Amino acid sequence: MKTLLAAAAALALASPAAAQSASIMPILDHIHLNVPDQAQGVAWYQKHFGGQTMTEAPDRLMLGDTRLIFLRNDKGQPSSGSALDHLGFSVADLDAKMKELEAAGVKIVNPARDVPGLFKLAFVEDPWGTRIEVVQDPEKLGLHHVHLRGPDPAAVLAWYKEKFGGDTGKLKDRIDGLRLGGVWLLVQRGDATPSEGHAIDHIGFRTTSDLSAKTSEYKGAGVKFTTEPRPLRLASGVTVNFAYLEGPAGAKVELVQR
Repeated sequence: MKTLLAAAAALALASPAAAQSASIMPILDHIHLNVPDQAQGVAWYQKHFGGQTMTEAPDRLMLGDTRLIFLRNDKGQPSSGSALDHLGFSVADLDAKMKELEAAGVKIVNPARDVPGLFKLAFVEDPWGTRIEVVQDPEKLGLHHVHLRGPDPAAVLAWYKEKFGGDTGKLKDRIDGLRLGGVWLLVQRGDATPSEGHAIDHIGFRTTSDLSAKTSEYKGAGVKFTTEPRPLRLASGVTVNFAYLEGPAGAKVELVQR
């Protein structure tokens, strides 16, 4: 009986933020990229950074627990400088990967360099304007991080933590971030333009509760929604429900119920 009472007391004392994020899966569900040709987008990323195609729809790759989804848009603007500035992929041998990318004609933005206490890193750009950081972090290969941008990085991270959960920490004990499954959310300080219409259009999180109820809950907490909940039937025949909300610094964020 004492154990049950203690558990009940702990639940009663749970913080509002913990209660709010309890029905959100603490993983990054998907990253949505704008490309003029979805099949080319799938092929390019699978060739250079891996991932598995999916039966639910042909416009996506699965990278760990996160989908990379390609939206047809031939007017996407470069991601650099937007609220969703760039993606990070980790490889086992950065020098070999950079030689491979250069030989394939991939645009090299910054060549490989070693950052003491962190890891070796380089920057490239996909054919449609997504800035990509390629790192050599043996602790986490594959999709490594999404780097956000905003005037107050601590406030940005706190907002995502409160709304979507995850584990706060420091990447290599140096860089503040939020870990969602195996993917880090990192934030660099700076003014940002809204992400919608840029090469990285938006990121998505999954709720396990009713989406309409979750939307009402978030609205009550002052979150601005730009698209109300609606259904979407995928190529596989499965229907999901989704809505869009506005994140810090103009980041477009999707909330999806699968």
